Amino acid sequence: MARDPNHVLIFDTTLRDGEQSPGCSMTTQEKLSMAHALEDLGVDILEAGFAMASEGDFAAIATITQAIRKPRICSLARAKREDIDMAARSLEHADRARIHVFLASSDLHLEYKLKMTRQQALDQAAESVRQARSLCDDVEFSPEDATRSDRDFLVEIVRVAIEAGATTINMPDTVGYTTPEEYGKMFREVRERIPAVDAQGIILSSHCHDDLGLAVANSLAAVSAGARQVECTVNGIGERAGNASVEEIAAALFVRADHYHAHTSLNLKKLYPTSQTLGQLITFGPSPNKAIVGANAFAHESGIHQHGMLANPLCYEIMTPESVGASKTQLVLGKHSGRAALRNRLEQLGYTVDREELQQIYYRFVALADRKKNIYDQDLIGLLPQQIRDRRPMSYAEAD
Repeated sequence: MARDPNHVLIFDTTLRDGEQSPGCSMTTQEKLSMAHALEDLGVDILEAGFAMASEGDFAAIATITQAIRKPRICSLARAKREDIDMAARSLEHADRARIHVFLASSDLHLEYKLKMTRQQALDQAAESVRQARSLCDDVEFSPEDATRSDRDFLVEIVRVAIEAGATTINMPDTVGYTTPEEYGKMFREVRERIPAVDAQGIILSSHCHDDLGLAVANSLAAVSAGARQVECTVNGIGERAGNASVEEIAAALFVRADHYHAHTSLNLKKLYPTSQTLGQLITFGPSPNKAIVGANAFAHESGIHQHGMLANPLCYEIMTPESVGASKTQLVLGKHSGRAALRNRLEQLGYTVDREELQQIYYRFVALADRKKNIYDQDLIGLLPQQIRDRRPMSYAEAD
């Protein structure tokens, strides 16, 4: 069956790159719980860990391969024989397995970290990919620090990896250094200079870190330039400032399908629940102002915004909270709120007020909001004149 040219594969590395972040370590059982959530979300490839890193990582990968069936299960390996053998062993029970081999390609990494020449890197990349391919039909190769690599050498090592049998080529922005324009140009150049990429159906992949806050923008630039796999994590967790966020990428491709002309297989209604699951397993949840899954992502306090939301939610929301699995829009009452939101909440509480009554209550509300950060329903009821409170309100259950 021919592959859909507009389908973008989601390669989730929450359990590998994400877990390497401080405060994100998970036990084998916690990893398994998260793997089930990722399977429900609909990720295409699940990078379950780095088998050579520890006995715990090996055990987690092996456990996940026996319980998870829908996504392809991936294990990371350095371009070393022992790493690749260990990765293959960890994937023995997977229905569909992938070995992900990486080797640095920037001169900075080659000289200072690996003490290796360019030729040695080319030879090791070819040998490692061949070994991995002998053990697994699906092999991904990543030239680490691709965005700071000499472009001619990057093209050369990618060509060598493809000739050795790699079926996916990931070109990571390992240190979050690049810009969308540069990153997109790199993908276009690799496609143009290596005809085998398109001729053989090689999948090009992006993997971006957020050191300059550009991980998602760079990933989307790669998609525009022909990348058909995006490596990302739930809530954007990962090394240093984190990885590209799966929920932001998925939502962007959905909301701006007119621009990207690309889609994923994710169940978008599972984005918020999956984010919540991760937050319960590690030591922190998403920031309140985090796009898509943050507590304030669908909250409005400004009176102008609240009035627009009550008139038509499209005024200030480009997607509904329900579309990503969040509960509902929140009109948060505070000192920036207007009369429309105040009236709306009072009606939800069962109190109908006329224009003059609303005006009097509003002045008292603003004075209270200037002194109090959080306004609760009890506070609102306390602002009501006695004659309004004496009116029999409907119950909270009816209001909701």
